[in-house]
Amino acid sequence: MTETIASGRAGSAHVDDQPRPGRWLALAVLVLAVLLVGVDATVLGLATPFLSEDLRPSGTQLLWIGDIYSFVIAGLLVSMGSLGDRIGRKKLLLLGSVGFGAMSVLAAYATSPEMMIAARALQGVAGATLMPATLALIRNLFHDPRERSLAIGIWGAMASAGMAVGPVLGGFLLGHFWWGSVFLINLPVMALLVAVGAKVIPESRNPDPGPWDLPSVVLVLVGIVGVVYAVKEAAVEGYRWDIAVVGAVGALALVVFVRRQLTLDSPLLNMKLFHHRGFSGAVLADLLTILGLSGLVFFLSQFLQMVQERSPLNAGLVELPAAVGAVGAGLAAGWVARRLSVRIVVAGGLAVVGLALVGCTTLHGDTGTAAMCVILFVVGVGAGFSFTVTADVILSSVPKEEAGAASAVSETAYELGAALGIALLGSIVTSLYRGFSTPAGVPEPAAHAARESLGGAVEVSGQLPADQAAALLKTAQDSFVGGVDVAAGVGAAVLLSASVAAWFLLRGQELANSPAATPTPAELTADGAPRA
Repeated sequence: MTETIASGRAGSAHVDDQPRPGRWLALAVLVLAVLLVGVDATVLGLATPFLSEDLRPSGTQLLWIGDIYSFVIAGLLVSMGSLGDRIGRKKLLLLGSVGFGAMSVLAAYATSPEMMIAARALQGVAGATLMPATLALIRNLFHDPRERSLAIGIWGAMASAGMAVGPVLGGFLLGHFWWGSVFLINLPVMALLVAVGAKVIPESRNPDPGPWDLPSVVLVLVGIVGVVYAVKEAAVEGYRWDIAVVGAVGALALVVFVRRQLTLDSPLLNMKLFHHRGFSGAVLADLLTILGLSGLVFFLSQFLQMVQERSPLNAGLVELPAAVGAVGAGLAAGWVARRLSVRIVVAGGLAVVGLALVGCTTLHGDTGTAAMCVILFVVGVGAGFSFTVTADVILSSVPKEEAGAASAVSETAYELGAALGIALLGSIVTSLYRGFSTPAGVPEPAAHAARESLGGAVEVSGQLPADQAAALLKTAQDSFVGGVDVAAGVGAAVLLSASVAAWFLLRGQELANSPAATPTPAELTADGAPRA
């Protein structure tokens, strides 16, 4: 089977592994999509306090605003990655970019929590087309392993740059405009991507993919969303029979999905990819890393703005060192992994992040800026090394024809980890926060509103006498910080466990130094080495 890469009006095909002219210019456009997603992910956290005061979501609704995007995108990534392999990755990327921009406008002008949740869900549908398409196109543009490692490093660096630019730009916008403006910054990036990408990105697709199996699309969507929803609700509401039913339906759908893939001639996802130990180990490392980090990241902006009472721009600048560390580490990751080893870089990076999270367990309202910046820089360096090398391992482990599906698996692990992390760690913060005792004299309606979320406490404190307002706000802030500290401890345990798992699962994995034919999964041993 060969991979078709169409270029120009004539649609000429390049089926060899020679360096493709214009590949670096195409990469420059591809990473705009990554920048767009990175910016969007970070500005939501900054906008959350303002959004909470304006739309007045309940604590549960606030969690849904934070994690519905991850739920939907995780449920659709595999399907969209496979669709890109079939209809063309460039086509899917451009369509998804237009859709993402349109849904950003809808989110910007949301007038209720329900409308915001719906807008974020639709953004998830569009977002599911972007990340798998960019990685799959990189896999097909860069055949030389060293060039591909650098391209993946640039790809990851731009994701981190988006996370760096997002808080600073978002902080500036929130200081001068209403909270909806932070979603509109996606539009110029989207417009540039579509206008330039249509001209310089070559189309690529699997020339013989088979049909797109709609029952499999439904099964994986129902399965992932059902399981994640059940985990989220059980963490917040406790175990009830209706939650158990939803979880069981989701788990059953995933079992049926896997069994169906094993019987189809053209599966939505080739399950034999998981026979490669390096592929499986890299995917698992990504999932656990994001699970351990995402809950803390989601509440970090609230801590900086509502507990330490920083301005949005100041909060964005405090978060900047994490992205700086990730950019530097991502660009150097391929070089370092070839001189040390894949498992040293990945396991070491995860251990560094875990130890940094241990430091986060001591956060309090008076934690200084320097301490925060050092902790976040260390987190960025460790994550930058780990994510870049695991992405390289995943892409290098599969044939080019299945690059879209493999990229989708990688991104599914990322988004599923984010959804589970916000659901589990976020629920820890929420449940511990709600347990605080309100000071004497605070009216019950005000106390109830304050327990719903820290944003609610900030809002109602402005309606109380000065002494009651100060007491209520201090109590709510202390309770919130206590929840964040516990969540950071849980996240540290997850990261250190992921480091140990990566050390064993990635044993013997190496990044290639020169172009070579990528063996198919059937040609690999369980350890990921070519069969003799």
